[in-house]
Amino acid sequence: MDIIVTAFMLLYSLLTGSGEDSANVQKLAVAYLNAAAGETIVQPDSSGLPGGKPSDPNGAIVKKDPQPDTPPIRGIYVTAHSAGGSRMESLLKLLDETDLNSMVIDIKDDNGYITYPTTTPELLEVGTAKKFIGNIEELMTTLKTHDIYPIARIVVFKDTVLSIKRPDLSFLQPDGTIWKNGRGESFVNPYRQEVWDYNIALAKEAAKLGFKEIQFDYVRFPEGFENRADTLTFNKTELSRVDAVAGFVKYAREQLEPLGVRISIDIFGYAASVPSAEGIGQDFVKISNDVHVISPMIYPSHYSTGWFKQKAPDLSPYETITGAMNDTHDKLKDTGELKPIIRPWIQDFTASWLGKGNYMKYGKTEVEAQIKALHDSGVTEYLLWNAGNKYSPGVDYK
Repeated sequence: MDIIVTAFMLLYSLLTGSGEDSANVQKLAVAYLNAAAGETIVQPDSSGLPGGKPSDPNGAIVKKDPQPDTPPIRGIYVTAHSAGGSRMESLLKLLDETDLNSMVIDIKDDNGYITYPTTTPELLEVGTAKKFIGNIEELMTTLKTHDIYPIARIVVFKDTVLSIKRPDLSFLQPDGTIWKNGRGESFVNPYRQEVWDYNIALAKEAAKLGFKEIQFDYVRFPEGFENRADTLTFNKTELSRVDAVAGFVKYAREQLEPLGVRISIDIFGYAASVPSAEGIGQDFVKISNDVHVISPMIYPSHYSTGWFKQKAPDLSPYETITGAMNDTHDKLKDTGELKPIIRPWIQDFTASWLGKGNYMKYGKTEVEAQIKALHDSGVTEYLLWNAGNKYSPGVDYK
């Protein structure tokens, strides 16, 4: 899950005039988009999209919920290591004894590994499988026995494993090496047909295994991509980054609809508060139009000083969540019948990296404050994030 968003918050403040030089930043934004037109093209593709047929993200959309009778989902994030290990017992107990009813389980993790021993040639030709979940069929049976709504999390374009295996699907620096971010992570190219098909093939297998919903994460270009796009070598088409990402989302929905699964997307919470995050290719409305569930990551710790009139948003979970939901509702107000279910990710971790005076220890009280803010905003679904899967005890999850 994305953790560092401070740079984007600063960019927003500049663009909206609350920073020191919004006009210059606006000019830079235009310059970055123009620079993209000069990117080096390698391994040309007639469209860059699956089947060689451009998926028009601006075309007509016909969408219906394949599971209209599903009760409100309140879930937790579960790593593949937890799902396939001893921690799963305590997590099952948590759901059995509370009003939580869902688990979001890594099927393709943040490194890019398929987390169970698939034998599908199409997947193994492109991807790399591990045995973090030794028996995926047994896991699905367990989830069904406990009446848990299973969601398969697939990290899409952040894929260090595939970047190393197939550099041609990634972004190359002038010296021919794979580009990495400050955390040593690499991304694959959202314009590439093989990348689309690989992730959707995995989603189809997850659906056939019994997952009721496919949640795509990291459906975007790397952070700050607009700052380096003209120095990298990668295949692209005439589509903008926003339309490339929206095109993938639309294609995924079209491909998965026959299997009766819901499609959900994780998206930066701040994306609901800005016109469009063109650098990383995320447009909140365009993405929302093609999914059944939108999951903005509205962790209070991810908002910097000044957001929602809070000096330190992490210290004000109720106010921060309320502000984020107000922006989300406003962003989706004109989507009509295409409006997805709003199911945010909320915070059940302590953001000590923010430094003294900017964070506090999160537990029962802070989690319940976020849930109350959601309810007061008319939102009844949510997901809890804790990277180590250690959730606060005693929380009222209603």
